[in-house]
Amino acid sequence: MNDTYVTVVGNAVDAPNPRRLENGTTVCNFRVASTARRFDREAGRWADGDSLFLKVTCWRQLADNAAQSIFKGDPVVVVGRLFTRAYEVEGQRRSSYEMEAVSVGHDLSRGVSEFQRTARSQPTYEVTTDVDPGAPAGGGEDDLDEPDFTMTPLSARVA
Repeated sequence: MNDTYVTVVGNAVDAPNPRRLENGTTVCNFRVASTARRFDREAGRWADGDSLFLKVTCWRQLADNAAQSIFKGDPVVVVGRLFTRAYEVEGQRRSSYEMEAVSVGHDLSRGVSEFQRTARSQPTYEVTTDVDPGAPAGGGEDDLDEPDFTMTPLSARVA
C-alpha cells in the first residue's frame, strides 16, 4: 500500500487537544488551515485563495511535544500521511481531509522559535555480562541454555 506524505504550511486553527488512551499512549489533535496566496497583477496586491483545513493527529512523544509547543494561531509546518475520512451526517455522505503527523514545527519564515530537547527516559534495566574474560571464545554446546548476560532492574540495584 502506498501512503501519501505531504508537507503543509499554515496556521494552527485551535490549540492542541492532548489525551491519554487506556493503554497509556498519548494522542494529540489540532487543526491547521493553509490558505493559498497569489499576487494579483491587475490589482497590484496579494489575494487570498481557497483555504484547506486539515485535522492533524500526533502520537506518542510527538503528541506530548506538540501539546507543549503549539498554540492557536501559530504558523506551523506539518509533515505526515494525508488521507480522507468518509462519514455520514443526516444521511448525506461527507468526507474530510486528515493528516497523521510524523513531524511538526514552527514556520521560521514568519518568526523565531527556541528549541529545547526533551530528556530521554532512563533505562529500566542494567545489562551486565556473565562471560569470564579468561574463558575460551565460543563456549560449548552445554552452555547454550544459559545466557551470557543478566538484566537487573535498576530499582533493585544497591548504590
